[in-house]
Amino acid sequence: MQRALLSVLHPAYADGPCKTANVVQYHQTDMTRAEDIQRLIEAGLPGAQAHVRGDDGQHFEALIVSAEFAGKSLVQQHQLVYRALGQNMQDAVIHALALRTLTPEQHAAEGGR
Repeated sequence: MQRALLSVLHPAYADGPCKTANVVQYHQTDMTRAEDIQRLIEAGLPGAQAHVRGDDGQHFEALIVSAEFAGKSLVQQHQLVYRALGQNMQDAVIHALALRTLTPEQHAAEGGR
């Protein structure tokens, strides 16, 4: 069941991700920079604020705050992020990415952390 749900996020990950609460991690190959991922997300989701960490060029964590997430399921929210990352996800440019998606209201309720 979990694998089927995650394959809806992106069919290429039907065998790989592990899901925990509001964090999904995907393992891929190659290297990139946190700043590149942040720019791609913010360009693909106008008005979003992305905070991406990862200094080894392979493992990243992203917190994305966007009004676009309001009323959408976790799956739909992550699909929006994958669309913003586009071909970089499909071509395995991003090795490992843990996503956390929040609406501005959720982010404020957490104290902006």
